Amino acid sequence: MYNRQNPSARYRALLEQYRNMHREGEKFLGLAPEKTFPGEKLLPQAARIKRLIERTGAQTLLDYGSGKGQLYQRKPVEVPNAGSWPSIQAYWGLQEVRCYDPCYEPFNRLPEEKFDGVICTDVLEHCPEEDVPWILDELFGYARRFVFANAACYPARKHLPTGENAHCTIREPAWWRERLRETSARHPGVLWEVWVQSRVEIYNGHRMVEQKLTIDLPFVAGAA
Repeated sequence: MYNRQNPSARYRALLEQYRNMHREGEKFLGLAPEKTFPGEKLLPQAARIKRLIERTGAQTLLDYGSGKGQLYQRKPVEVPNAGSWPSIQAYWGLQEVRCYDPCYEPFNRLPEEKFDGVICTDVLEHCPEEDVPWILDELFGYARRFVFANAACYPARKHLPTGENAHCTIREPAWWRERLRETSARHPGVLWEVWVQSRVEIYNGHRMVEQKLTIDLPFVAGAA
């Protein structure tokens, strides 16, 4: 069984490819380094994360797999359906937001402490299937109160330097639900909300469908 100390060979190889992309950009789409994994895909999830923060009384947050974390540097920030805010941290009302990304040098130090909330957006589908269990365990292990994540169930537009698609784990929502059920059972007391996006074929192309995966348990702030 793989873990943080002993990840799969595929995981280690992917880390090197993503480090290369952070430095040199994405060649298939012609993206400059600063436009490659900037961390901007977090913004459409901001309101969902805010609801979990308010529900749990969270004050600290870990962005696991944050990319370059550029959204946190944007001041002010326009939040969909919420107007202009001094920063995304101000919108969330948090005391601290920490970024972690193993492939981006400024944020590649693995945290040692726990956080009230852990978010992981546009990350899980980039991880090898055989490593997903320990990565999910790590997400939940860092959380005192909640975990929020999303996962795409379709190929990415981006490609790795090898030419492979950047989404290396493309599984149906039921597969993700089972992995999350297994993980959450080992971390009772941690709320979790995960959204999966699927691409549904229609007569003139396709449309995106989102599905919410969660176990909605009562939560008392400070109890976890």
